[in-house]
Amino acid sequence: MSEDNKNNSKLNIADFDPDELAGVVSSYGEKKFRAKQIFEWISKGVDSFDEMSNLPVRLRGALAQDYYIDMPGAVTVQESKQDGTCKCLFEFSDGARVEAVYMKYNYGNSICISSQVGCRMGCSFCASTRKGLDRSLTGGEMLAQVLKMRRLTGEDIGHVVIMGIGEPFDNYEGLSKFISLINSKQGYNLGMRNITVSTCGLVPMIEQFGKDFPQVNLAVSLHAPNDDIRRRTMPIARRYAYEDLITACRTYTESTKRRITFEYALIDGVNDQREHALELASHLKGWLTHVNLIPLNEVDGTGYLTSNRETVRSFAWTLEEHSIAVSVRRTLGTDIDAACGQLRLR
Repeated sequence: MSEDNKNNSKLNIADFDPDELAGVVSSYGEKKFRAKQIFEWISKGVDSFDEMSNLPVRLRGALAQDYYIDMPGAVTVQESKQDGTCKCLFEFSDGARVEAVYMKYNYGNSICISSQVGCRMGCSFCASTRKGLDRSLTGGEMLAQVLKMRRLTGEDIGHVVIMGIGEPFDNYEGLSKFISLINSKQGYNLGMRNITVSTCGLVPMIEQFGKDFPQVNLAVSLHAPNDDIRRRTMPIARRYAYEDLITACRTYTESTKRRITFEYALIDGVNDQREHALELASHLKGWLTHVNLIPLNEVDGTGYLTSNRETVRSFAWTLEEHSIAVSVRRTLGTDIDAACGQLRLR
C-alpha cells in the first residue's frame, strides 16, 4: 500500500466481491446495479476509477476518496526465446514484489501466479523460499496478477495455477477469496476445473480444501517416496508424516471423486532410482492419482542436479509398469528462470 493509501486508510477495492461492493455503493446512496458495473471494470484490469466510464462522476470521485485499485506495476517482463513463456516481476503499491509466469499450451493459455511474497516452507531445492516470508497476498492481489498479465500479453488466459511463490494453504483466506473472485460469473468467470492449487502438504488443509472447493484441481508436491528423503528435502515433512499425508490425499479423492496430482521433482541420486519408483508405486496404486514427473530445475547453491533423460524415462516406465498414471512435465522458461522452483531466484 502506498504512503498516501496508508495515511488515508484506503482499502483495495479489488478485494471486494459483488455482494461486498453492493454494500459499498449503497453507502453512497447508489443503486446496487452499480456494484456489478464496478466489479466488471475491475475484472477487466483497469487501474483507476476514471476508466469506469459508465459510473457517475460523483460516484467515481467518492470511490477514489475511500478506495484504491491495486493493479501491480510490471517491473520487468522477460520472454523466453525457447518457447514464448513470459515471466513478469510485479510490484504492488506497498513495494511488495512477486512473479507470475504466462505459458502457452496446445489446450490454451495458462498462468502460474504467486500466493505470497516469499515462502516459509523451506524446501531445500526451491529458490522461492530463500529469503523467507514477507507477507501473504490478498485475494484481489492474486487476481490482479491474472488481469495484469492478460493486459500485458493481449491474450486470453483460460487456466490458472497457484504454484508460484508461496504456499497457498499457508494463505488459505487469500486463496479462498481469489477463487471466489475469479470464478464469479459477474467478472472473469473462470471455471473451477480450470484452477489448480499446489500445496507442499499441509495435511489439515487438504481435507478443508476438499470440502470448500471440490471442483478445483489439487496438486501435492510430494518429491519423495518415503519419510526419510522427504524430511531431508522438505521441512514440512517434519510436521506431517508421509503416511498421514498419503492418507489425507486418499481421503480427499474418496470424498471429492477427483483425481489428485502428485508433483515429483527428480533429483539426481536422491529420489530418482528404480527402488524409489517402486516404493512410490506401492503407495499410490489402486486409487485416483496421477504423477507429474519434473526433471529438477537446477538452482545455484542447492547442490542438487537434475536427473538425466534416461533416468527420467526409466522412472516413468517403472511407474507405468505398476499401473500408475504418469507424465513428464514439459519444462518451460528455463532460460529466464521461470520454471518450477526458480521463481524469486534473481
